[in-house]
Parts: sequence; structure tokens; C-alpha cells
Amino acid sequence: MKSSQTVMLHAGDALFIPEGWFHQVDSDDLTIAVNFWWQSHLMSSMSEHMDAYYLRRILRRLMDKEMNEVLHVPCSLADMDDMKSHERDVPNNRDKGVRCLGQALDGGDVREKEPREETSHELEPRTAQALHGLIALVHDQVSVSDQIGPLQSSSTNCSADEEGMKITSLHSLENDRVATFIWNLEPCILQKVLLTMANNFPRTLEALILHLLSPVGAEVLTQKFDQMDKENTEEDQKRFYEVFYSSFDDQFAVMDAILNSKESFARQAFKSVLDKYLGVNLNGPNLGS
Repeated sequence: MKSSQTVMLHAGDALFIPEGWFHQVDSDDLTIAVNFWWQSHLMSSMSEHMDAYYLRRILRRLMDKEMNEVLHVPCSLADMDDMKSHERDVPNNRDKGVRCLGQALDGGDVREKEPREETSHELEPRTAQALHGLIALVHDQVSVSDQIGPLQSSSTNCSADEEGMKITSLHSLENDRVATFIWNLEPCILQKVLLTMANNFPRTLEALILHLLSPVGAEVLTQKFDQMDKENTEEDQKRFYEVFYSSFDDQFAVMDAILNSKESFARQAFKSVLDKYLGVNLNGPNLGS
């Protein structure tokens, strides 16, 4: 209902409702209305007028299933195993709401370029372990990329063929070290890690989001954001995103990079569903037909 719109129609007015849009009509006591229905290209090939609706519902469920199959992979990385073994020796004090934010938000100026040495020591052991692990993982990935070639921003434009190759190669949580690491962190822990990086290691955070976040990684990150939002008040949510995005030189580029990668993940899931259940290969020679 928060996203709904109300339109008042008067004599002579007309309203176009796109195919598949849910709507409700409330009329005055004396109303004369004319509804005109016509078939789209998709509808014209259906034997029943509800087939298109059912197909949309089926496709949505198949896409959700495909995306869940990619994301629900048990952790198999050695560094995550080490982290889990460390956590067993630490009391499990799960913070909620503002307690998740308070310590990390007090880390300092978000534009600070040099790390504050005492920051990691001020965090609880589980959060500090996660912070060190993620930073080390980013630095390792950057070092490997430096040996191969310069890092390319995830927001950089590329051809359709190049993008398709990139999405396909990254469409696996099991083979994505960064995405797997984020996936295995509790929302509250990840939130404090990101805030600490924003306050003290903004360039490392920038490398993570702009250069190392794959399509599956963007999906994982945004799902974690949703989980964080459920644990925080609206005011705490606002504070978190202000600190997080303000640590970047161009916060709009960061937003675009995350959303574009997330859309790439959904697009690959869509292509996979068509290939699995309909035998349709959108990357094949008949793409333009």
C-alpha cells in the first residue's frame, strides 16, 4: 500500500493500466464507465486470457528458486572455518538495534584516510575477526588483480558479450570468496564491520564495493542490508546508510554499481530459468530474432 497510487477520474477521463498490474476500482453511486481490453503480442498467443498471469507467477517462482540455489551453498573456505573456530571460544553476545550501531558509528570522521590503530582492538572479538578477515581478503584479491592487470570498476561499461562472460563466471557463491565471506556473517556483525571500514578504511571499502563485488556478491550484500533494516529502527537505518555511502568519493556511483550488479544477477537467473525449463538460450545465435 505504501507504493500504491490513487487516481481520480472525472467525466471524459481515461486511465491506462498496463498488463498484469493489480488495481482496484471504487465508483460513486451513479457511474457509467467503459472498459476496453485488448491483447498484447504475448496475450494473443495464449489460448486462455489468464495464461499470461499464471506464466508470470510460475516464472517468478522459478527465478526465486534459481537464485536461492545459487546463494544457499555451505561455507567451504578455510578462512571462514578459522573464523568459526574462533567464534566458538567467544561468548555469543548478539547486539540489536542501536547497540549494533553505537560503537562503530563512534569510530571517527568518515573522510579519515589513515586507519586508527585502536579501532580493531575496541571491537568485540567476533567483529574484529570478521573485520580483519574481510580486509585481508580484499587486499589479497587486489594483489592478485595487480599481478594480472589493473582493476576495472564494476560500473564500467562493457559490451554485451563481455558482460555475459563476466556474469556467467561469477554466478556461483561457492566460487566467490568475497560473497561467501559476507554471506556467512551475521547482519549485526557485518554492519559493524562496514561502519568500521567506512570510518577507518574507506579506500579498502571502496575497492570492495566498486571493484570486487560481483553480481552474486551484490545480491548477498543487499539481502544483508534488508536483514539489517529489520533489526534497526528507521533512524538507525538512516544513520548507517549516511555513514556508509558518505565514505565514498562518489556515492551515486556506488549505488549504481551495487544496483547494476544486483540486476545482472537477476538477469542471469532469468536466462538460466529459460534455458533449464524452456530450452531457450538468449545468448544463442537467434537472440535478435
